[in-house]
Amino acid sequence: MRLEVLLSVMNLNKKDLDKMNITSKCTVINQCGKNKIEKYRKFNIYSYDEVGVSKSRNRGLDNVNEDIILTSDNDIIYNDRYERMVIDEFKNNREADVIIFNVDNPTRGKRLIKKRKRLYIFNSLNYASCNIAFRRKSIKNNKIRFNTSFGPGAKFGNGSDTIFLRDVFRNKLKVYSSPCNIGKIYPNESTWFKGYNETYFFNKGALFTAINPRIRHILILQYLLRHKEVLVDIKFIKAYKLMLKGSKEYLYDYRNNKCL
Repeated sequence: MRLEVLLSVMNLNKKDLDKMNITSKCTVINQCGKNKIEKYRKFNIYSYDEVGVSKSRNRGLDNVNEDIILTSDNDIIYNDRYERMVIDEFKNNREADVIIFNVDNPTRGKRLIKKRKRLYIFNSLNYASCNIAFRRKSIKNNKIRFNTSFGPGAKFGNGSDTIFLRDVFRNKLKVYSSPCNIGKIYPNESTWFKGYNETYFFNKGALFTAINPRIRHILILQYLLRHKEVLVDIKFIKAYKLMLKGSKEYLYDYRNNKCL
């Protein structure tokens, strides 16, 4: 069993690759102003003249070929034993199609995974791509892709990882958690999070609708009621209206076959 990192970047600086402490094979999808394939040390670099992190990850899915794939961004420094940790977790759990790992994020708090357990859709949709590792054949055989309407560079600027995990569950794949800490995110300006502004709420409304359009109003309301910390510059009623606007926009695109 072998591990491969799928790394999505924009305008690659090869010196950044050396900082990440990647010891396994790594496929890099570099979105820039040219189309090119090159080799740099252990890195297979595919450059494309396009934008959008979901497009980037889909390109990566087409080019990776090892047993286990770990999705990544270029603001991560991996622990020395990350490769062994990830492989051992999959070896010890033959049922797992996807495993969610801990990654330290000093600037934005995330839930700490404390034990190994089976995860379900209601308790696993707010993990980022850097937490996710999966069996390549499980994703390929079920034709699961990243939704190119979501994520940085797309119309709806966040949520591609959430939609990916939703599709994993829809295909009845098994997802587990691991308390292993595989790395740390070092401080870097987010490509999509610019505060709890109008765009944030618009995108959230679209995301909740994509997750489950039948209960979109419930998902929107429960989010605003449970996460009052986001209602800083924009108050409840306006935030609700912005989320409904995002919801309607997504439904329009979906019904007109504009969501990919």
